[in-house]
Formats: sequence, structure tokens, C-alpha cells
Amino acid sequence: MGKSSKFYVVWEGRQPGIYQTWAEAKAQIDSHPGARYKSFETMGLAELAYKSGPPAFSPKTAQKSKGSTSSSLFEKAKIIANSIAVDAACSGNPGDMEYRCVETISKKEIFHQGPFPDGTNNIGEFLALVHALALLEKKERFDLVIYTDSVTAMGWVKKGKANTKLEKTKRNAPIFDLIDRAEQWLKTHKVKNEILKWDTVNWGEIPADFGRK
Repeated sequence: MGKSSKFYVVWEGRQPGIYQTWAEAKAQIDSHPGARYKSFETMGLAELAYKSGPPAFSPKTAQKSKGSTSSSLFEKAKIIANSIAVDAACSGNPGDMEYRCVETISKKEIFHQGPFPDGTNNIGEFLALVHALALLEKKERFDLVIYTDSVTAMGWVKKGKANTKLEKTKRNAPIFDLIDRAEQWLKTHKVKNEILKWDTVNWGEIPADFGRK
């Protein structure tokens, strides 16, 4: 397959899919009634577009629909569509803690861990961020940006250590096992994905938010 700087998504054509050359994409849409297609700069954008379908996706704006970020938000804010978002929730401090990761545009859940007893929100944010980094490393998806609303988690990742004051107990031992694994991963791997702070004030809650505030 020829090398190309663009990726072509064909939603409606002879054979819908993602093509890496214009010649291949053109063969699917030529003389095909109602053909729908578009080019994208990265494979990540192309994959998101293909999954979402032509009515619901644009690389710069997302159409307002249930379970997605409003189009006005993407028009006014410089939110990177080719991204994922992580967040955590904790009922109490310490309390039952869980964390998850979603696609920024569609809010489709990528992973969800917990709840774990006697945790903290900061720990959950940290674990979610490292979990996302490890997952993208495994999938070699270094094109994706990771959004988090936690400055603390970003700082812990940068230092390679969770600076928590939480006391370890029998109940929360699984959390500390996860922390150890996360710290070990950071020691042995280079962070290759860009991590950006979600602007909650101007953009609203991060897409991975659990909606319990």
C-alpha cells in the first residue's frame, strides 16, 4: 500500500473503510450514488470519524448529540479531537475510588477500574493517567493526546511517583499494589503521549467525569 500523508474515510461507497491512498478511496466512490467520504491528517482522526459516522463527526467540531460534547464547545475551544480523557471519582476521603478513560468526542468508555475501598481522588487520577499511557504504549497509539483535569496527577506522573499521604491498610492494599505497578511503569518507560490539562472552567466537566458532583 502506498505511503500517504492523509487517510481517507469512506462511509458510503462500494466498500466503506479507511484508505491510505486517494486512488484506493476514489475507486470506492467513483460513480457511486450518495458516496460520502473525507480525508484526515492522522489515522487516529480517521478511526474516530469512521466509528462515529458522517452525520456525527467532524475533525474540528462534533455535532451535538446524546453522549457527545456539543458542537459549540469544539468550535469555540481548542480541544484536540484526536484524544482521550481520564478521570476518577471517590466517595469520601478516603473512600470508594474508581477511575476510567473515554474517547473525548464520543465519550465511549475505553476502560473502567474499581471501585476500590479506602482510596483518594488524587490516587485515582494518577492511576487513570498511567493506565492510559501504558495502554497507548501497548497499542502504539502515540498520536493520541490524553486529557486530565488533575494538575496533581500530571505532577505525580512527571516526577514518576505518587506523593500520597494515604496510609496503607489491608482494605486498600490493592490500591497500593496498583500504585507500585504504575510507578514501576514510569521508571521503565518514556512518556510518549502528550498530556494536557482539561480547562474545566471554560469547557465544563471533562468527558470522563462520573457525573456525581
